[in-house]
Amino acid sequence: MATAKTAAKKAPAKKAPAKKAPAKTAAKKAPAKKAAAKKAAPAKTAAKKAPAKKAAAKKRTPSAAFMKAMTPSAALAAIIGDKALPRTEVTKKVWEYIKKNSLQDKVKRTMINADAKLREVLGKAQVSMFEMTKLINSHLK
Repeated sequence: MATAKTAAKKAPAKKAPAKKAPAKTAAKKAPAKKAAAKKAAPAKTAAKKAPAKKAAAKKRTPSAAFMKAMTPSAALAAIIGDKALPRTEVTKKVWEYIKKNSLQDKVKRTMINADAKLREVLGKAQVSMFEMTKLINSHLK
């Protein structure tokens, strides 16, 4: 009986490694497929990048609406001057005025504290920088 028990114990022990070996080969095959999929992905992105470079090489032309010279109102002319300027230049000149006179809020930098001249244009004592451009554009013709 002792030999039958040891034979019974040895037989399953031999079968267990045999079962594990196919599982290991299956596990080895799966990563190989994933690696092949990963190698294919960069090739696709490289194909996508080539047309993007062609688009970037093209020089972008600015919109004519931004380049059109606009005449400022009397209140805005006191800040930026009375010459006709494009909207982009008007915004730059207003920012120069704000920085020169330290009108940007010290704590919350997105807020602009208006002085007497700027209050005529903005209509408020304090506005956000995003609202400011909207209010300034209403003073341009």
